[in-house]
Amino acid sequence: MNPNWDDMRVFLAVAREESLSSAGRILKIDPATVGRRIARLESTLDALLFTKSQQGYMLTAAGERLLEHGLHAEEAMRAAAGAMTGSTKSLSGQIRIGAPDGSANYLLPQVCARISNANPDLDIQILALPRIINLSRREADMAITVSAPTAGKLLVKKVSDYKLHMVTTQDYLDRHGPIRSVADLGGHRLIGYIPDMIFDRELDYLNDIGVDRVALASNSVSVQLRQVSLGTGVCVAHDFTLPFHPHLRKILMDQVSLTRSFYLVRHQGDQRNERLNRFAEALTRGIRDEVARLEADADA
Repeated sequence: MNPNWDDMRVFLAVAREESLSSAGRILKIDPATVGRRIARLESTLDALLFTKSQQGYMLTAAGERLLEHGLHAEEAMRAAAGAMTGSTKSLSGQIRIGAPDGSANYLLPQVCARISNANPDLDIQILALPRIINLSRREADMAITVSAPTAGKLLVKKVSDYKLHMVTTQDYLDRHGPIRSVADLGGHRLIGYIPDMIFDRELDYLNDIGVDRVALASNSVSVQLRQVSLGTGVCVAHDFTLPFHPHLRKILMDQVSLTRSFYLVRHQGDQRNERLNRFAEALTRGIRDEVARLEADADA
C-alpha cells in the first residue's frame, strides 16, 4: 500500500522539527495525532522511520530515504499549486523566509509588511537564525544569505550589496578618547561575533581589519548594537541599521569601509512555481530598495 499525502505531510513536519509537539503546532493538530499518523505510515511502509533520543525524533536510514522522496513530492505539489495560481491574483498561503538576524531584524519586517499589505491572504514567516538555513529539509521556502552557496541543487540570485562601518557613541569617545586610526583600536573595547560561532567567512569583519580579541561578543547583530548603544565599546555595523540607532556615529570611515552582499537562495525544484517566483521577485526588489533607502538615511 502506498502512503497518502496527508501522512507524508506529517512525516515531513516531524523530520524538520524533530518533535511531535512542534510538528503538531505547525500542522495545527495535537501531538498524539501526529504520533498516530507516524505509526500508521511506518505500518504502511513496514519500516521504522524515527528513533527517539534526548535530541528529539531522529530519522533512521529508512526515514532519510523517505525524506528525499517526500521532498520531491512536496516540490511537485508546490509547483502544481503555483501553476494553478493566476499571475494576476494576489498571493495566498504561507511562505517562510530564513535569514541572518541583521537582515531579519532591520530589513525584512518592513519589506514583508509591504508585501503583506498587497497580499492580505498571504502568511509570511521570518525565521531569524544565526546560522545557515537548511533548505534541503525545508526549514524555509527560501533564504537570505551573505554568501552564494556552491553546493546543492539551489537557485541563487544576488539581491544587493550593503556597506558596513565601525561605530560607537559620542559618550564612549568622550570617556575613552578619540579613535584616529585602526592602530588605536588596540586600546579600546571591541564588540563583535563569538569567534567560534561565525558561520560564514563573510561575517568575520574584525579579523579582516586585524582585530584578534573581542571583549564583548554575541552571535546576534541586535545584541552587539545594543551593547554599543550603552556606550561600552566599538563594533562593525551594517549602515542600514544606523537609522534605527541615531545616537551611533561612524568612525574611521576613510580606513574601514566594508562591502558585503545578500543573496536569495531557493530550491531548484521551485523554479516553475509561479507563486514563489512572484514572491521572490517582490522580496528581492523590496530588500534592494530598503537597503538603498536606509543607507541614504544613514549618510544624511
